[in-house]
Amino acid sequence: MINTKDILETINMIKQENLDIRTVTMGISLFDCISDDQKRLEAKIYDKITRCAEKLVPTAEELEHTYGIPIINKRVSVTPISLVGSNIGIDGYVRLAGVLERAANEVGINFIGGFGALVQKGMTKGAANLIEAIPEALATTTKVCSSVNVASTKAGINMDAVKRMGEIIKDTAILTKDNDSIGCAKLVVFANIPEDNPFMAGAMHGMG
Repeated sequence: MINTKDILETINMIKQENLDIRTVTMGISLFDCISDDQKRLEAKIYDKITRCAEKLVPTAEELEHTYGIPIINKRVSVTPISLVGSNIGIDGYVRLAGVLERAANEVGINFIGGFGALVQKGMTKGAANLIEAIPEALATTTKVCSSVNVASTKAGINMDAVKRMGEIIKDTAILTKDNDSIGCAKLVVFANIPEDNPFMAGAMHGMG
């Protein structure tokens, strides 16, 4: 038997105490999108995200309606883009950020994470190029989030990466200064990042 007191208590939690579900996050692997042709890479990434996340927002909204509890953010995390883009240039990575933004807009999500690199053991050319692309990528998008893992207990600290990321954060702040330097709120510098991390701005879909 349903107790009216419990019903009123639940309504009060939602209306007065702001009870909500903070987020739902879908992880999408992009390893099958890898291509040595930039345009084909972009097309495959866009198609994979829009296909896999097509029903994410409608499903979350259906759950909101069914249980009467709002879900504040609907988000996607993808494979670290430096692992997918490999040795493309800085401009190429900025373009990939634009692809992520367009895909996010198409499926109606709030944020997409994974524009990042894992450099705790050293920096490949592709990872270095992605890092250089971060300020412009975050300045020209609104939903893309970025992260760079610079250290781990096992590998130690990549001090070259730490130094460069300090400069990248400053550059990002300058490029987004007209919007309260919002780019920095979409960028995380990590140590010991978990394999699968659903939390923005450091979200990424792990290799496993």
